[in-house]
Amino acid sequence: MKRLVITTALGALIAAPALAQGAYRHADEEIGTVEQIYDGDLVPDLAVSTFRNIDRLFPTRTVAASDNPHPLEPAATPLGPVTVTVDEKTWDMDDFLALDSVTGMIVLKDGKVAYEIYQRGNGPDTRWMSMSLAKSVTSTLIGAAIKDGSISGMDALVTDYVPALKGSAYEGVTVEQILQMSSGVEWDETYTDPESDRRALLAAQIAQEPGGLMQVMAALPQAHEPGAVHNYSTGETSVASEIVVGATGKKLADYLEEKIWQPYGMEADAEWWLDSADGNEIGGSGLSATLRDFARFGQFFLDGGVIDGASILPDGWTDSAGLPVTLTGGDTVEYGLMWWPGWTEESIADKAYLAIGIQGQNIYINPTERVVIAVTAAQPEPLGKEPLDPLVMFDAITAALAAPE
Repeated sequence: MKRLVITTALGALIAAPALAQGAYRHADEEIGTVEQIYDGDLVPDLAVSTFRNIDRLFPTRTVAASDNPHPLEPAATPLGPVTVTVDEKTWDMDDFLALDSVTGMIVLKDGKVAYEIYQRGNGPDTRWMSMSLAKSVTSTLIGAAIKDGSISGMDALVTDYVPALKGSAYEGVTVEQILQMSSGVEWDETYTDPESDRRALLAAQIAQEPGGLMQVMAALPQAHEPGAVHNYSTGETSVASEIVVGATGKKLADYLEEKIWQPYGMEADAEWWLDSADGNEIGGSGLSATLRDFARFGQFFLDGGVIDGASILPDGWTDSAGLPVTLTGGDTVEYGLMWWPGWTEESIADKAYLAIGIQGQNIYINPTERVVIAVTAAQPEPLGKEPLDPLVMFDAITAALAAPE
């Protein structure tokens, strides 16, 4: 049997069997509802069991694992003790894991595992939900579709690929403006407000009617000229996923499997929420994958989107996707192409950026120090109330791994 190596919190090495695709050991656990997720109405244990079983909330499409997993070998030097000081309080790794409700964390340095830990019954075989972290995957598939010629370029019009939006406020909006979330279309992202546009999109998802999400998007009014104002919108990512489907003629999960999941060597099947039975994927959330495969996705991006010597993304895509964007009026927005630029002094200096999902998912990429950190967590409310900013800990981990000068 193939073996994989897990680096524990203490730096010790233990052996575990390679993942097999079969019965999922968490499948019989009690779970909550999707409304409870967005309302922030999950007690901690129920949050854990729900977040590792989100494929039971909606129909999903499988992203099949590779037959040749990309190796994650142990680093020669495991991560040692890490502490940070914020507002005259000192925090160590145990504080971070406990207070931020972390269920799993893996740290790669130069593509090798310097640290790996699982909590709350999770393990390498556990799939975990991605909420807005999935946006960064969807935007990457836009890049892949541009590279292979399915999308003509960043200045292509949304309505060329999404006929359901013809005649709507999305007329004249470009693919680039969707990725920047600068379409100018009105949107309220408030997760916990039942009257928000975000909850209207969720209601359409719950209804499971084919084309329901695009009906919500097509009904929105224009608030600004395209390209002039950034407004964070999960709806824009649903539009992005429809662009990929319309351009390639392939389902999002199938395209992810074809372009990245299998060629790069993801070791476990992933599942992706659908808008209806056998429908299209929810581009802004609902990709359920293992921690190690989230880390592999980060490493793939850090390595420039190159697989077997060939890039599947346009030249410079991974260099620019995580940088702040400039709007048509010249204003700079602290948001990239569905990635978040770092906001601390250290991360800005290193041009680090992140894929982030509510309730605690992160993929941190530091191109300067060649570090990738993937984290899953079970924060019960979608309100960003982590006691310790994860990026502060990621900065400290990166500094601890930096080679001595």
